[in-house]
Amino acid sequence: MSAPRVLAVLVLLLSIALPAQARTVYRCVRDGTVSLATAPEPGSRCQARQIADDAVKLPNLWGALGVVNGTLYERQQDGKTVYSTRNLPGSVKVLSFTVQTPPGEPAHTGLGDVGKPRLDRFAKQFQAAARSTGLDDAWLRAIAHAESGFDEKALSPKGAQGVMQLMPQTSREYGVSEPFAAGQSIDAGARHLRTLLRRYKGDLTLAAAAYNAGIGAVARYGGVPPYRETQAYIAKVQALHARYREALAAAAPRKGRSIAR
Repeated sequence: MSAPRVLAVLVLLLSIALPAQARTVYRCVRDGTVSLATAPEPGSRCQARQIADDAVKLPNLWGALGVVNGTLYERQQDGKTVYSTRNLPGSVKVLSFTVQTPPGEPAHTGLGDVGKPRLDRFAKQFQAAARSTGLDDAWLRAIAHAESGFDEKALSPKGAQGVMQLMPQTSREYGVSEPFAAGQSIDAGARHLRTLLRRYKGDLTLAAAAYNAGIGAVARYGGVPPYRETQAYIAKVQALHARYREALAAAAPRKGRSIAR
């Protein structure tokens, strides 16, 4: 089933319960995953979208997620029947669907160049984000170095913002209120990378490719897209990752070494 058809089903289900009017569909995000629902989902950040009954073309509310295999569920919420593509407690399956979404944002090589590790840049923020997400600190810093060169004011020609070069929609999905604040950018970028790593079962290369070219592009090509920009970006991240691993290992206190003088 296409993305517009799934949305059409939601609109149809709404029309059963409501008089003729513009319908409201909620795009809800939780832990980097997207769902569509007929009411705000508890525990998710949801944005309402009005869909006119006479709309000729239904919008794509999924975003660039590649191929999405999902299920439409029915449940009771606040005494009303609610439909959602997220399996919440008390849900009953209505139908299964497959959505083909756009490939995502154009790829880029990043604003940062391969160079010496810069452990002084936002060290506490990277340590905190790596610890809270379980990411490799060296890999997280390598991504930031490749993306922006640690420039918290960086703005790419395509609209990516801040240290982690997040697109505005991605920033909103992770609750970023100030995209040029280094701490918020690093925290949201780390959570987004964690979501990608979970999707690709820990494959750093695929996660970096999706961060660069979008999940849709990775799904479309069944792996790293054949984009020159993405391949150059991955090579840059891999080189920086090795350098940051060495630098962080050298900077770490050795076990058993006395600090007394």
